[in-house]
Amino acid sequence: MSRERLYLFDTTLRDGAQTNGVDFTLHDKQIIAQMLDELGIDYVEGGYPGANPTDSEFFAAKPKLKQARFTAFGMTRRPGRSASNDPGLAALIEAKADAICFVAKASAYQVRVALETTNEENLASIRDSVSAAKAAGREVMVDCEHFFDGYKENADFALACAKAAYDSGARWVVLCDTNGGTMPHEVESIVTAVTKHIPGSHVGIHAHNDTEQAVANSLAAVRAGARQIQGTLNGLGERCGNANLCSLIPTLRLKQEFADAFEIGVTPAQMGGLMKVSRTLDDMLNRAPNRHAPYVGESAFVTKTGIHASAVLKDPQTYEHVAPETVGNHRKVLVSDQAGRSNVIAELERAGIPFEKNDPKLTRLVEEMKEKEAAGYAYESADASFELLARRVLGRVPEYFKVEQFDVNVEQRYNAVGERVTVAMAVVKVDVAGERLISAAEGNGPVNALDVALRKDLGKYQKYIEGLKLIDYRVRILNGGTEAVTRVLIESEDENGDSWTTVGVSPNIIDASFQALMDSVVYKLVKSGAPA
Repeated sequence: MSRERLYLFDTTLRDGAQTNGVDFTLHDKQIIAQMLDELGIDYVEGGYPGANPTDSEFFAAKPKLKQARFTAFGMTRRPGRSASNDPGLAALIEAKADAICFVAKASAYQVRVALETTNEENLASIRDSVSAAKAAGREVMVDCEHFFDGYKENADFALACAKAAYDSGARWVVLCDTNGGTMPHEVESIVTAVTKHIPGSHVGIHAHNDTEQAVANSLAAVRAGARQIQGTLNGLGERCGNANLCSLIPTLRLKQEFADAFEIGVTPAQMGGLMKVSRTLDDMLNRAPNRHAPYVGESAFVTKTGIHASAVLKDPQTYEHVAPETVGNHRKVLVSDQAGRSNVIAELERAGIPFEKNDPKLTRLVEEMKEKEAAGYAYESADASFELLARRVLGRVPEYFKVEQFDVNVEQRYNAVGERVTVAMAVVKVDVAGERLISAAEGNGPVNALDVALRKDLGKYQKYIEGLKLIDYRVRILNGGTEAVTRVLIESEDENGDSWTTVGVSPNIIDASFQALMDSVVYKLVKSGAPA
């Protein structure tokens, strides 16, 4: 059975850049554009040439993309100007891009209030802009802004705007739910009506997520005939974001309704890198990944309760709607206060820790893990600390070194140039195979000073921890009052880019931090195969 082609349009670098706290550099844009191209996206919207120096520089030279068409975004000609005398339109045509995406009002209310012009002038602006870009040899599309709201208030005018774009030669007429308030059934009904006037093979959807339905609205538009979907990686976008391509891509490829009917440019092999793409973007933006994101979130294929875990071990399909490997994710059975023997066994197998199923130490491990979680430890968030706990209970972690004492002082003083600074100093005494080693270090805080001092000299084990670095430090107060218990989570990374998380719990934040630091170092030694 032949399948229809469905096109994916990414606007991470334009609409996604409107996310609060997101600010792409030129280098960021260049890397992300290449990443989107390698993923198999059909159109990469790079930004708005002329709107700011970064976007203007980005469009000064076209990036070398293998599949994606590089797209410039901008407004149709301004009311009262000709197409040949509009600097914004000129900047778009001069931009080194394969395609131009114009934004045009498709709501009589917006034309009257926001543009303060007439419906006739708005239609003429659409026609003139599309014709000028077509004459310059560009593929043209028009984002019909506020289309769904506009259609509900004046359907004839909204359709006239879409028709003006199509009749003037626009390859794509994109219907925008700009305010994000349209319901899926409304989208499906309105897109169905539009495709009676414009072929669905020329209709796109641009959905915002203000009711948490941008993905659902995009799929509703496809059901009604639209054949282009606009969205962003991780659902970035102004206010509540845009349709999330990290959710749409696997749904289109893996759900039978869409997979049987449509072909997209993202191959199964490319989709296998989707989780990495999602994480890479978060890393570039210094944002914590959404662990509960569908498909690509760390918790998307996590099982916590005992009976569920037992079933997953028998057949993953019992609690998984797709195989996690298809998007580059992996299955994980959590060890927690709800865990039973099945969870622990699954996690031991995942970690590659040898064990005997009838070993009575397994029961002790489950009980000890539950006791520690009752005290505040969170092993579902600290895989490395759980692995060390399991290895210790099962008798498989050497005592590489022993910390005999540590001391931390925080001092405020004037530095050499007369500035008042706060400095932390830590001293750590360790015993490595009978050799006492003492290390001191300064840091910008007590935990940093302890970390530097601990890893400064571990004797014969020093070479195994040279590539170790801490990349994240999180603190949570578990209860109130003067005797509050603190949980510290530390994420570490090695020279190969592998990362792991360790946990410490104590009423004293320094003590909790040191527990997590110690686990991180010991885990690295175990991971590196350091001799006992």
